[in-house]
Amino acid sequence: MAQGTRVQKQESEGANFKPNMSARYGFDRAFTVLVTVAALVGVAVLVVLLVDVTLDGSSRLSLNFLTSFPSQIFPENGGIYPALIGSLWLLLLTGLISVPLGLGAAVYLEEYATDTRINRMIEVNISNLAGVPSIIYGLLGLGIFVQLLAPVTGGKSVLSGALTLSLLILPVIIVATREALRAIPRAIREGGYALGATKWEVIRSHLLPMALPGALTGIILALSRAIGEAAPILVVGVALYQTYSTTGPFDGYMALPTQIYDWISRPQQIFQDSAAAGIVVVMVVLLIANSAAIVLRNRFQRRS
Repeated sequence: MAQGTRVQKQESEGANFKPNMSARYGFDRAFTVLVTVAALVGVAVLVVLLVDVTLDGSSRLSLNFLTSFPSQIFPENGGIYPALIGSLWLLLLTGLISVPLGLGAAVYLEEYATDTRINRMIEVNISNLAGVPSIIYGLLGLGIFVQLLAPVTGGKSVLSGALTLSLLILPVIIVATREALRAIPRAIREGGYALGATKWEVIRSHLLPMALPGALTGIILALSRAIGEAAPILVVGVALYQTYSTTGPFDGYMALPTQIYDWISRPQQIFQDSAAAGIVVVMVVLLIANSAAIVLRNRFQRRS
């Protein structure tokens, strides 16, 4: 009897419930407007900064600027060539080191690792390492790659800088790849096993091709961060000036972020204009590298 009374009471309350749809739609429209305004403000500030930097550096942008060595005596004739070559070496070596390691670590943690205390500690540390300041990675690279492994890495070489930047971006690549693997339905794995495929065959033929678009998104963001970092490579011995360009992984190197930092710290207007032109060069390098990665990502998306 009591239960029947309770059911009748709930039914009467449900019948009397009148949702305030106009208020809900009003809140929804207000939130949409707020988010749109916030996005437009951010984009507008970015456009203003890009236009201002481009205008400041337009007087220095030329083929001679790209192919000349920097000069403190005749800065109007100086260029950014060794820093550009050094940054390209850093980008290439960092990608060659971090991408295979990141993909391999993500595949192991997501597909092979069991739920043990050690593996849980590894996962927590990987998530926490993504928020560690970049200067800490620089100090770690100085102690390991520059000093301890100097006979292998060449000390203050571009290889040491690339290894340090690889440590910096590995957590981002691992987390992005794991999320891409986790999004693949379980039925894909079970279907492969049902046909007699081994775990590695399923990973190689099905999971990795399907996860690569998402993984490449993380790789793009990670490499973009690496190419713009100055603090870690300053610690591990990047040169602020050298009379030769980098030709191998064991050579000394300059980099675009540190060259821009050196120029912008000088009061003369010519150095300020050179720094603005260097920022434009960095953005172009990032745009080209990201465009190539996006093309690869879209190709894998169509295949999957």
